[in-house]
Amino acid sequence: MVINIPYGKTYQKLECEEQAMILESELSKMQSQEEKAEIVKKAMANPIGSEPLKVLASDKKTAVLIVSDHTRPVPSKYIVPQMLKELREGNPNIDITILVATGCHRGTKKEELISKLGAEIVESEKIEVHDCDKSPVTDMGVLPSGAHLILNSIAANADLVISEGFIEPHFFAGYSGGRKSILPGICGRKTVLGNHCSAFIKNPMARMGILEGNPINRDMEAAAKMAKLAYIVNVIIDEEKKVVAAFAGDCIAAHHAGCKYLESFCSIVPEKKGDIVITSNGGAPLDQNVYQAVKGLTTAEAAASPHGTLIICAECADGIGGDQFYRALSQSENAETLLQQIEKVPMEETVPDQWQYQILARILKQHRVIFVTNSDLKEKIIAMKMAYANSLQEAYERAKETQENGVSLLVIPNGVSIVVKEAE
Repeated sequence: MVINIPYGKTYQKLECEEQAMILESELSKMQSQEEKAEIVKKAMANPIGSEPLKVLASDKKTAVLIVSDHTRPVPSKYIVPQMLKELREGNPNIDITILVATGCHRGTKKEELISKLGAEIVESEKIEVHDCDKSPVTDMGVLPSGAHLILNSIAANADLVISEGFIEPHFFAGYSGGRKSILPGICGRKTVLGNHCSAFIKNPMARMGILEGNPINRDMEAAAKMAKLAYIVNVIIDEEKKVVAAFAGDCIAAHHAGCKYLESFCSIVPEKKGDIVITSNGGAPLDQNVYQAVKGLTTAEAAASPHGTLIICAECADGIGGDQFYRALSQSENAETLLQQIEKVPMEETVPDQWQYQILARILKQHRVIFVTNSDLKEKIIAMKMAYANSLQEAYERAKETQENGVSLLVIPNGVSIVVKEAE
């Protein structure tokens, strides 16, 4: 077989005699002949579990429209104008603030807002960018976990809170979109970090494609209700970032409908687990650093047999992607010791990036990981308790050396595009 795995803007090639199981999503089949704006318009005309937005706005004085920040590929230009239009159809005098949900990311710059929303909206609308450390906040009460929901006060004091977003598989929240506009979107840092605490990340339900029983999702959905998030417009985009479906209405019901629709295209049950699992982060820009590549590794983890070898191909043009992420792994004795240390950290003492190195340590405790990336990162990859390979071919030959009774090879070309499920 000849297998090509995305790597930066190119591919890593593998030639092997063994027959491989190939796991690929059916996202390429998600097609629509309609224009992006028309898809959104139809969804808003048929809201799920909610009255139309114009009805919700009719008796409100103030509204906050939460939009995604510069790190999310949400096609806001096709969503936000229609939400603004319908708000004003319902109430021409409603006072609208667009609030940019940054979570704990840096603030979105004006040029990034123009690229996202268009110059007309940026120049004519009232826009605030959430800052998890500096924005005025309000304590909205206690979440199911016991943590406090510390919310941006602009949203906390609004008569109507609505949001836009997009839905894709998420490696510990189950799926993105919906309630994530509130938590982590517009919360204080302590609330965000607490939602990513070690106990939640350790929970076996905090995995890709799982909402029910996921403690991270449970607090997120509770936060959305406590913040009175009344209405959402969420889209699903294909691999070319084109809108192929949209879901509008109640923040829980519409989001769950979108997740269920997406699941039908990206959920796969492998015939059997792989002794060697090869994957990637889908190439550039998602494989820009080692930090991001953990997402692809979680998919490989779900598809691997106990103690199987995982091979990840990621160009990592931007290097490791976080000093603390690197230090935690490189300075630890081994993955198991690091994991034990993290799991003792209480929710209120969660630190940035803790979840990312906790997940990688969890994977390394069970699996040998061979990281295919540029040679400049060789020493750091080894320091982080992984094996380094210069090419996929080299990585595969090394992985085979540890297999005594033949090889069960499983290949996931794009590890961030599928949800690996267990057979029922």
